[in-house]
Amino acid sequence: MHLLANDICTVKDGYHSPRIKHISWGRLEVEGRADPYKDAKLFPGGSREWNWRETATDHVPGIQKVDVQELIDHGAKIVVLSRGMKECLEVPRETLEFLEKRQIEAHVLPTAEAAQLYNQLAETKPVGGLFHTTC
Repeated sequence: MHLLANDICTVKDGYHSPRIKHISWGRLEVEGRADPYKDAKLFPGGSREWNWRETATDHVPGIQKVDVQELIDHGAKIVVLSRGMKECLEVPRETLEFLEKRQIEAHVLPTAEAAQLYNQLAETKPVGGLFHTTC
């Protein structure tokens, strides 16, 4: 998978994880980006749209190893995975084992709670997150 430079929205200092400014059904407003996302990948230094078609992600089987690999590649040492507003998005055991083997702390929560924890962690830690704002 190749990304164009303008696919990633960077934050000013390039090191901290961007804060979530607002989250509601189908809408995620993120520091450093003018337009809201529907689903997003956030990581140290920036964010980008989370396009499920890139990795064949779907509610079942859920978040794939390749989805979280990008967060690690950007320096995340902690990962927050949101399961959607109604927790319809699965997180397979294989994905969690993948993170554990790499000594990456993982948190799996409903989207609103995931956003709150992510923002707390982003104050002091290199955190990444996958955010699904519907279902």
